[in-house]
Amino acid sequence: MASGPFAIVRARSYEDAAQVVRGGSYRLPVLKAGGMDVVDHLKEGLLDPDALVNIKGAGGTRGRAIDWDGPARDRIRIGAEATLSDIASSALVREHAPAMAHAAESAATPQVRNVATAAGNLLQRPRCWYYRNQQFHCLKKGGSTCYAAEGENKYHAIFGGGPCHIVHPSNIAVPLVAMNGEARLVGGERASVSAANLFHMPRTDLLTEHTLGAGEVISEIVFDVAPRSGFEAVKEKQSFDWPLVFAVAALKMDGDRIGEARICAGAVAPTPWPLPQVAEALQGVRAGDRAALDAACARATEGADPMSQNRYKLRLLPVAVRRAVERAIG
Repeated sequence: MASGPFAIVRARSYEDAAQVVRGGSYRLPVLKAGGMDVVDHLKEGLLDPDALVNIKGAGGTRGRAIDWDGPARDRIRIGAEATLSDIASSALVREHAPAMAHAAESAATPQVRNVATAAGNLLQRPRCWYYRNQQFHCLKKGGSTCYAAEGENKYHAIFGGGPCHIVHPSNIAVPLVAMNGEARLVGGERASVSAANLFHMPRTDLLTEHTLGAGEVISEIVFDVAPRSGFEAVKEKQSFDWPLVFAVAALKMDGDRIGEARICAGAVAPTPWPLPQVAEALQGVRAGDRAALDAACARATEGADPMSQNRYKLRLLPVAVRRAVERAIG
């Protein structure tokens, strides 16, 4: 069904946008900045808003800024409206959190990266073809069936256990989790929410993927520096394509040994999927000990429950994790 007419509301600030969303003047106001996923939803007849609240430019110069978060220089701040291209090309991010830069650089096409924003990438909706096809009234749209469970599930989740088997679509959410990140908020009672708690599993709420309340708007993301971090995505083709699996490793080295590790995987679960068992196995491993590194990364698939057509991810995920760890080691 095609979307009906809607108003365009230009927000003067994030607080102004939050007030419009909370105010009750519109039945279904939708925030947009770059608007990449919003336009897709409108064209596919999956969204019928009565107002698009344009927040592009609402954050002023800070809304697109990338800088240190405070004088300690141990955290990096990225404005919600910074584009993926901004993140990928930032000298600060490339030097002090290279996995974040590479994750942004790996997303979509140059044209999309020039428009898509940090907050928009975090909050984009899943790419499941049953959800995206208006002919299927699936669980994600309030129906009674996850068609992927018995249907085409090549690109679906191997972790999480359903009842909806989407994979989280955001590239930068995974390094944000691995780097102990958070999203700062305006418009609600919370000042921030950790990246680990920004997203929820389908069993919590089938109709949404994030934990933001009505009127809460992301103003910026903040995360720890991680100069020893690596990103690796495995795709069917290296041009515009969604990853089959990807992984981020953020390490702290103790001489030639791994002192501490944070590992997170993407495209394998409905949320960014931390791999604490791999992080634990990597601790104390010498950088040149290939056998120990292989054994640690092989634990990436522990607890996985593949579907009828995506068992191949069990072979790809340890490879992606291993390569991300190698990049982090340097």
